Amino acid sequence: MGSLSALDQPLHYPIARRDETVVDDYHGVKISDPHRWLEDPDSAETKEFVQKQVELCESVLKKCNTREQIREKVTKLFDHPRYRAPYKRGNKYFYSHNSGLQAQEVIYVQDNLDGEPEVLLDPNALSEDGTVSLNTMSVSKDARYLAYGPSSSASDWVSIKVMSVEDKTVEPDTLSWFKFSSINWTHDNKGFFYSRYPSPK
Repeated sequence: MGSLSALDQPLHYPIARRDETVVDDYHGVKISDPHRWLEDPDSAETKEFVQKQVELCESVLKKCNTREQIREKVTKLFDHPRYRAPYKRGNKYFYSHNSGLQAQEVIYVQDNLDGEPEVLLDPNALSEDGTVSLNTMSVSKDARYLAYGPSSSASDWVSIKVMSVEDKTVEPDTLSWFKFSSINWTHDNKGFFYSRYPSPK
């Protein structure tokens, strides 16, 4: 990789404001947490700080004279079709496939091993820039329903939706405040188990 050591000027890092008023008391021991405000990713101040960090990073990386060569090499290495192992639910088979440079894998379904595959869910169509990914998914044991959780911009927060496998219609109900959980259908296919966080007050 090209050298970045000979920068023509010093780096000016964004200043992280210190809030000295934030102090916790743990069993009589006072612990200061002056940067707790950065734990709120949705605040305007945090977004501004992150954006300045991004701009600083880009100002350094754009001076790397081999960056474009590395990008081309990595792109070439990733440009090949990839499949995940198929699995059976009910009388149908499901698998994921990426043709090469797709941002997200596409979910396919077919009636039998020799059947014609159909696109069940294409996460790439959920956003224009390909930043919506499939965080989790689960097909009911009778293959009637697909429960899936799209995630935007690599966020841990997910909203669970349910789709009919047969006609690909999406149910109107949405489960929100879902994070760090799986989806597990009951054996009678009447519902599924999941974990979620309380709605913010």
